[in-house]
Amino acid sequence: MTNPHFELIRHDIINPVYLEVDEIYNLACPASPVHYQLNPIKTIKANVIGVINVLGIAKRAKAKILQASTSEVYGDPEMHPQNESYWGRVNPIGIRSCYDEGKRAAECLMMDYRRQNGVNTKIARIFNTYGPRMAVKDGRVVSNFIIQALQGVDITVYGDGSHTRSFCYVDDMVEGLIRMMNCADDFYGPVNLGNPEEFTILELARLIIKLTKSASKIIFQPLPMDDPTQRKPNITLAGNKLGWKPKVNLEKGLKNTIEYFRDILKHT
Repeated sequence: MTNPHFELIRHDIINPVYLEVDEIYNLACPASPVHYQLNPIKTIKANVIGVINVLGIAKRAKAKILQASTSEVYGDPEMHPQNESYWGRVNPIGIRSCYDEGKRAAECLMMDYRRQNGVNTKIARIFNTYGPRMAVKDGRVVSNFIIQALQGVDITVYGDGSHTRSFCYVDDMVEGLIRMMNCADDFYGPVNLGNPEEFTILELARLIIKLTKSASKIIFQPLPMDDPTQRKPNITLAGNKLGWKPKVNLEKGLKNTIEYFRDILKHT
């Protein structure tokens, strides 16, 4: 914020905005189911109308634009691990579809603007990112479990805990996005960015209890509708094209994240 070359503009991309830029990283959409389901119409507007608006900026300014897509485009996958050629298995009318289908529509728009208007677009499919600076009430599994463990309350696992996720530390993800933006223009994706180490939700809960030295107990609640049972990226393409792979393992990343939340809770 103190950098004289930095300017912060608070703006909803659903509304047009006129900027002079060279590169656009479009990450403008809530990623937590708790948040994107709170106002599903606004969520899909951000992914469709908002993406049209930022693509308009890229077209006019001849700027390069990277779309932060998501592993959710694969839905509850029949292919495991998921690679970029898999078209996905998404419920178009479910409670998650505002996000899943919104991001799929955003990818469609990126490709159509590239083909029709020659816009220099790139697509990265992000898998379950976590780390310091997540919101206390983010609503996703890593922050939920850490907050519950630090507060000594029951850790809530939805389903029987056997469903899996692959967790990528934020530093690794940022590096992957920057590499995607800066790679050769003839590689535009989509490309999976995520950590291919797969953990069950129960394993995650137990690891967080261990690292926090918490007395929390694990309790089980029904699995929400359309919640994917498996999630693991195939990152061969990212390795070949970007020279990228994650460096931070789950235990190290969780330790950093736990310390961040421990400090936040001291001051709340």
